[in-house]
Formats: sequence, C-alpha cells, structure tokens
Amino acid sequence: MSSPGTALENVLYEKKGAIAYVTVNRPKVLNALSQRTWEDLRTAFELARDDADVRGVILTGAGDKAFIAGADIGELARITAVEAEKSSSYGQEVLNLVENLGKPVIAAVNGFALGGGCETAMACTIRVAAESAKFGQPEVKLGIIPGGGGTQRLPRLVGKGRALQLILSGEIISAQEAYRIGLVNEVVPVADLIKRAEAILRQILSNAPLAVKYSLEAVNRGLETSQAEASHWKLRSSDSAREQRTRRRARKPSYKNAPRSSRRAEPRESSPWRPRSRRSVRCRA
Repeated sequence: MSSPGTALENVLYEKKGAIAYVTVNRPKVLNALSQRTWEDLRTAFELARDDADVRGVILTGAGDKAFIAGADIGELARITAVEAEKSSSYGQEVLNLVENLGKPVIAAVNGFALGGGCETAMACTIRVAAESAKFGQPEVKLGIIPGGGGTQRLPRLVGKGRALQLILSGEIISAQEAYRIGLVNEVVPVADLIKRAEAILRQILSNAPLAVKYSLEAVNRGLETSQAEASHWKLRSSDSAREQRTRRRARKPSYKNAPRSSRRAEPRESSPWRPRSRRSVRCRA
C-alpha cells in the first residue's frame, strides 16, 4: 500500500510497504543536481532513515534518458568559486548520509550516471543498471576534479588503476563495461530495472534487521580502519543477533562477548558451618 507522496520540488518520495522510492524528478535537464535537488535528496533520505517502517530504499531518475547526468551546469555558471565549494561540500554530506543510512539503498540506474550522478550511484549499497545506462567521471573535461567523493569511492569499487583511467580520461563507459570492472552489480533490461531492484531488496529484508544494519556498518567502517578495530563491529553484530533470539524466548539476554564478571551469578549468602556426614568421615584406630 502506498503512502501519500511527500511534497518536494525536484525529488519524488513514495513509500510502498517497507520500501521507500526516491526519484530525482528533473527529466528536462536529465535530472541534473542543483542545490535545491541536493536539499530535496537530503530531506527524502532523512525521511527514510527516521521512518521505522522503511527498511530499504530504491533510488532512480525520472524519464528514460538519465539517472542523474551530473551537476547543473547552468547553475554552476552563475555562482562564485566559494559558493561552488559550499555546494560540493553539501553534496558530499548528502552522499555520506546515503552511504551510512543504516538501511540498504539500491541505485536503479536507468540512463546517464555521469559526474555527480555516478558518485551518487557509488554511495548506494548496490547498483543495478539498465542495459542502456552510461557511467563516467568527465569532470576533467571541464577543468575540475570529481567533487562528490568519486576520487575515493571509485578506486574502492574498481581498483586504483581502473579508477585513475576513468577519472583522468573522462571516458564514458557502457553498463556492460561497468559490470565487467565491478562498478555495478547487475545489468538488466530497462523494463525489469525496478522489479529487479525490488527483488534484491526483498531478499535482503527477509533477514534480521539488526544483522543487516550492523553488517552495513561493519563493511563501511572496515574500509576506513584496521582489521582489529573492524572486528569490534562483528562482535557487536553477534551480540545483537543473540539479543533478538533471547528476547523472543522472553528471558534476559546473556551476551556472548560480555566480560566474565557480567555473567557471574550473584554470590550466595554465607551459611553456618555444618559437619560432614558420618559416612564421609574416616576415623583412625
């Protein structure tokens, strides 16, 4: 059952059951990212994050030509360098929100995903592309560098060498090539795009919510820290799963990784001394 859509200027937000649908809705300019569009995206993902009934999100673009074709060039031409820097920083904050939402986000890439559009897709948990989709970081052709985290997320997805080739050449690649290098998870006919994204989400949502949340957290944090520190999130996830099971059994949880002192029984009150039974006492002749 659909929830009433939330009124935003450049983004559509709709909820159907446990899935929220976020659609960048500027098809006349190939869903380009203006400052207002970034603000609407932030509002939409905050709604999804704060709604306990929403367990996953599908992000796509309106129309049949573009997912997000990049920044709004017309707007960039009218603002100062300082304003451009602020806009870039704001966009990075929004993509960090998407990446660390605590819920899986599927990018259903239905067309051009260039510049900020490619960066937005990379911030999502999983990327499913239509056969006609195109990907690229062409910022160098405009005399700038990728400003939405592309220089960090792209190497982590496809490796340093391939990332540098794409960033430095500004080359635009097909969905099939994006799949080959690991930039997208699957390529499907455009008619099946949303259906496939929904199927992946439902498979994920059939699992324990806390386990999904902490697995996302562990992977994201693990990329930024050492193996030893990342192990903390594995232990936390194990205790969370144990807590869910014990709550269902209506008894107090006993955490697997708790310190021994927290698992000891309360000391018994001291009792008066009692002699051992005669059967256990041996007498010497």
